[in-house]
Amino acid sequence: MSLRVGLGYDVHALGADRPLVLGGVPVEGPGLLGHSDADVVAHAVADALLGAAGLPDLGTIVPATDEQYRDADSLVLLRGVAERVAAAGWAVTNVDVVVSAEAPRLAPHVATMGATLGAAVGAPVGVKAKRGEGVGAVGRGEAIAAWAVALLETPEVTGAR
Repeated sequence: MSLRVGLGYDVHALGADRPLVLGGVPVEGPGLLGHSDADVVAHAVADALLGAAGLPDLGTIVPATDEQYRDADSLVLLRGVAERVAAAGWAVTNVDVVVSAEAPRLAPHVATMGATLGAAVGAPVGVKAKRGEGVGAVGRGEAIAAWAVALLETPEVTGAR
């Protein structure tokens, strides 16, 4: 069998004067600072997929120095990443995500985030919310971070199931 695993991570500081979007879902709270919409969850998923496929990271594909990506919808970027992964000969099996924020409370949004991300990548996406427990920038309520693990397989493996 041909399977590949990728790990993605992203963190952005809170404080932007724009809506907070996590996993493609609008959430009550201050926005995140960043060149695009700063959706840390979608960015972590994108990097996990790209890493598993052996492709360059999201910052290389969508550089923060390129004005065409200013305030870009990260879900649109994630769909583009999923297309690149498929073009490289890989199928997404599943993705697992942990998002960490002191506030707002994210547990009520994880099912919607998973469904939204799953539709974008074409595979199941599980999302779990955690708190920073007072530790570091996340724990002090200064930032939100996300980690994602993606499993990819070759279409031959997918078809054999």
